Amino acid sequence: MPAPPVTPTSFMGVLENVWWRLDAALDEETLYWSAALGAAEALLNGTTAIIDHHESPHCIDGSLDIIKAACDFVGVRSNLSYGVTDRWSNDKMVSTVDPQASMTKEAERGLHENDRFLSAGGRGMVGVHASFTCTDETLSAAADLAKKHNTGVHIHVAESTDDAQAGVRLQELATDKWLLVHAVHLQQQLPGTIAHNPRSNMNNAVGYARPARWKNKVILGTDGIGADMLEEARLAYVALRNDDIQQTPETVWSWLNNGEAFFPEVRTDNVTWSYDHADSPWHVAFTPGIRCTDVSMNGATVVKNGIPTQFDMTEIRTKAAESARTLHKKLSTQ
Repeated sequence: MPAPPVTPTSFMGVLENVWWRLDAALDEETLYWSAALGAAEALLNGTTAIIDHHESPHCIDGSLDIIKAACDFVGVRSNLSYGVTDRWSNDKMVSTVDPQASMTKEAERGLHENDRFLSAGGRGMVGVHASFTCTDETLSAAADLAKKHNTGVHIHVAESTDDAQAGVRLQELATDKWLLVHAVHLQQQLPGTIAHNPRSNMNNAVGYARPARWKNKVILGTDGIGADMLEEARLAYVALRNDDIQQTPETVWSWLNNGEAFFPEVRTDNVTWSYDHADSPWHVAFTPGIRCTDVSMNGATVVKNGIPTQFDMTEIRTKAAESARTLHKKLSTQ
């Protein structure tokens, strides 16, 4: 994407000038090929299942079907949700949301998209961007919708100090089925699984989450900024060790393994690596350049010698590049 109109000097500046502008520019074509590229890169790095939370305020209806179709095309399993927010009102973006205000039409559409997808049998959760961009009405409605579908809410929690009150606002709503993403500045114990995203947190300069301090189950994620989970694990270990000299790679390895709870069937997948000790937390933590060579799912080989067997990677990269150019032009005129 082109450079933002102004250089961000804070996390809110990054959201307003980079990510939220990018969200607003997404259309069906860009959504499909960006999802396909991300899924393909994940598979080629040994990941066979993806939990995704996205926002495309000008392309809400049917967006979860588009992403699922892209993941199905690549051959990876997916757990999807649309990130509901009240920061869009009458097609205009606002940076602050009054918790006591009424739910916006855009938030209603987001909830409907989650409801439609889950009602049709889609695998996923109810997505919420973050409490600081939602009214209390919207947060309650999202929690109720999750209960209706016997699933959790996938929500960014206290990623920065701008959302420091998340714990207070979610304390009466969260359940063990919720996915609490980031939790960098979370101050209250909340039920649910914490998704730790060290690379994203560093990139946005929001601080270290210290996930090991919580009793919650922790899983490791990328927040969409990468697709190599072994590399993410190495970075997570360095950050963990920097915070606590007594910590070991086994802690991070448990975070990787905990993700299997969302996709139990991945336990029968088989991934072959370019390194003999890829099943050892200590070896992986200190060995760079480990690559996935082969992947089999449901008895079928989907990656052989680092090359996908079910799709053309060149086609995906070409189509994604074309969509990126279109996105670039759209953002250049904003």
